[in-house]
Amino acid sequence: MVEPVSKRFRLSKLKTRSQILTGDPDEVSHWVKRTGARAHLRAAGFEDEDFKKPIVTVACPYSNALPCNNKFRLLGDLIVQEIEKRGGKAFLCETPVVSDGQTMGFSGMRYSLISRDWIADCVEIMHEAYAADAVLSLGACDKTVPGVVMPLARLNAIGLFLYGGTILPGHCEGYDKGLDGGSIKEAIGKFGRGMIDIEELHRVERCALPGSGSCGGMFTANTMSSVMAALGIALPETASAPAVDRENKVTSIKEEHCKLVVEALFNLMETKITARDILTRKAFENAIAVVYAVGGSTNSVLHLLALAQEAEVELEIDDFNRIGERVPLIANLSPHGKYHVADLHEIGGISIVLKELLDNGLLHGDCLTVTGRTMAENLARTPSLSRLSQDIVLPISTPLAPAGHHINIIRGNLAPGSAVLKLSGKQFDKPFAGPAVVFDDENEAFKAVMNGKIKHGDALVIRYVGPKGR
Repeated sequence: MVEPVSKRFRLSKLKTRSQILTGDPDEVSHWVKRTGARAHLRAAGFEDEDFKKPIVTVACPYSNALPCNNKFRLLGDLIVQEIEKRGGKAFLCETPVVSDGQTMGFSGMRYSLISRDWIADCVEIMHEAYAADAVLSLGACDKTVPGVVMPLARLNAIGLFLYGGTILPGHCEGYDKGLDGGSIKEAIGKFGRGMIDIEELHRVERCALPGSGSCGGMFTANTMSSVMAALGIALPETASAPAVDRENKVTSIKEEHCKLVVEALFNLMETKITARDILTRKAFENAIAVVYAVGGSTNSVLHLLALAQEAEVELEIDDFNRIGERVPLIANLSPHGKYHVADLHEIGGISIVLKELLDNGLLHGDCLTVTGRTMAENLARTPSLSRLSQDIVLPISTPLAPAGHHINIIRGNLAPGSAVLKLSGKQFDKPFAGPAVVFDDENEAFKAVMNGKIKHGDALVIRYVGPKGR
């Protein structure tokens, strides 16, 4: 006697959706209808047992063109293996990746911001087309971080984010602090002013970025990894670890992170906690507070507004001023400080910042996170700053700069809608006034700077470039 399909293929309780693709054994007509899909999956390596398992979309924006994401094939494979070990099936979704550090200064940069939305669409297409049960999103180069999380919010999917890791600071003889992407820009400026020769510029080029990972200071990628931890959509211990060691090999810590996020993902699937359970208004307020505390990138304004829209959370650009006016700058990190995010990881990572904000009433502790616990519960064992001997993160009581001296949303005749001003702790004793030196082309502006035509006190304006707001 032939065993009924419903007995041969008893589905995992975590397979809540993907039977749409592989067939529902309790409905013979549907099972028969999906025969073609199963045949194709068998050709791709599926066996009978695999049709019982939940399917996980692994968003993996890999490219060998840039250091931020060039280890993602390895990380993606590690994640796939862990998902298989836990009784799931993983479908990899690779996407385009555009590096600002490589494309800025020519027309390639026009594809950077739009790549974020393209990445989000790629992940949604793959996830929805295959009716997967959950998403695990890898991100590093700055647009990939919001790009792989936006579809979680858009679809209210079960899932979480894993950061690929920060780059280590570069070491170069004659420089008293580690180098990073900002050091390269400074060297270009120094060469233009005649302060260094072409050989010294070449030396900085060779030393500044020693291996894989995202820009080592609190630039956009590390800002957004910190934001994801603050939102609760990432495990906090994964937000600041280096991508590789000094031999450019993926670290054991990052390999362990791959295991931890898969474990957390399966817990989310068990408890049916979805992205919008986590991405609440309070969570976004936490994220904004962290941006101000660490001296984060102005790009965070763009990305948080976009992510909030996907999560159907009301968030306005003026909320940044409202929240930021209470939060001082406490992280002594490049580009405004002397340390790097790899150094922050050594003292406990972004959790140290979160803890200081929580202890001073600047963070909502009752927000749910991907651990299944609240933010306050996650931070219960994180040491307070008073127990640490370091100057990477300063107390709220004695900050690097007081509140109101980082990101400011401003308006005026040049930008009646809004503009984003980044102070990074600087203070103006009086209003600035100076002649506007206007360019309609970025290349012409660069030539003017390098040829010494921009003087102290000038206001440099580059117009007709960048995306058009609505």
